[in-house]
Amino acid sequence: MGASLAQGGGGKRRRLGGVNEINVTPLIDVMLVLLVIFMVTAPLLHTGVQVDLPKAKTSPMATDESKLILTVTKDERVFLGKDEITGTVDDRLRTNARLQSDKELYIQADENVRYGVVLRAMAAARAAGVEKLGMVTDPLLVK
Repeated sequence: MGASLAQGGGGKRRRLGGVNEINVTPLIDVMLVLLVIFMVTAPLLHTGVQVDLPKAKTSPMATDESKLILTVTKDERVFLGKDEITGTVDDRLRTNARLQSDKELYIQADENVRYGVVLRAMAAARAAGVEKLGMVTDPLLVK
């Protein structure tokens, strides 16, 4: 009687190693918990917070009278330099030779002007090709 030492054809093989399948149930549980957290917190992120903006105590900057200034008055009239713009601000800024060469403009607006009026003036300046846009303010002087 002879015993066969060769592994082969008819014998059972033992499986070595780990499980070849991944259990995704814990991953789905974590994903669902995160989804619920984001669904609850997302509406809270879109609410605004009321803040009081601080006053700046600074000394006045040296002014350069040669700069081109766009002024918006309290009654929403718009001036480029000392000339009132009667047509559209966009057209006047696009056709201004000095603005097209300098690509720099300062906006001076009355503090009681609606935000949208100033925003439209800024958008018109950007559309006209202005690269440097500044806001002119009166500083709160230190005594």
